[in-house]
Amino acid sequence: MADHDSSVARPYAQAVFELAQAEGRLPAWSGFLQLTAQMVLDPAARQLLSMPGTGAGRLAEAMIGIARDQLGGPLLADGQVQGANFLRLLVENRRLEALPDIAARFEALKAAAENTLEVTLTSASPVDDGQRRRIEETLNKRFNRQVRLTVQIDPQLIGGARLQVGDRVIDGSVRSGLDKLATALRV
Repeated sequence: MADHDSSVARPYAQAVFELAQAEGRLPAWSGFLQLTAQMVLDPAARQLLSMPGTGAGRLAEAMIGIARDQLGGPLLADGQVQGANFLRLLVENRRLEALPDIAARFEALKAAAENTLEVTLTSASPVDDGQRRRIEETLNKRFNRQVRLTVQIDPQLIGGARLQVGDRVIDGSVRSGLDKLATALRV
């Protein structure tokens, strides 16, 4: 997202987080924001957002309907229209395009409140349950947080693995080593 969207997203994410935390609805809001953020990133949605006038309003109403079908639940049920009202507020303030950044900031606030950390392990080969547990335990101790480990397989790494913790990347892959060697040999 652009820097503009980052500064715009901060107060919305904070307000939604405080509401969700006060009502004990962090998971519900998380799911809602993730789903609607994905919808905003869709190329057809982008086209609607670029339409002058009613494009964003039509998109928001469609998103509300899709979210109601996909998630149902407390944010969109009769009498509980907070999610729908939030989307309408974003449309009214011409901020619907900031939704992916709002969702990302909300997730960061949620993770901090829950003392969790999202980590992605990309490995050249499958990781068994024992390896996964050892990696999680090591990362839990290292970061003093409860780690949620997501494992991805990328055979192009050749061997080893790459860890992504927030914006930090720890690359222990063979591919990375070979790339560094190739760069050094070119000089």
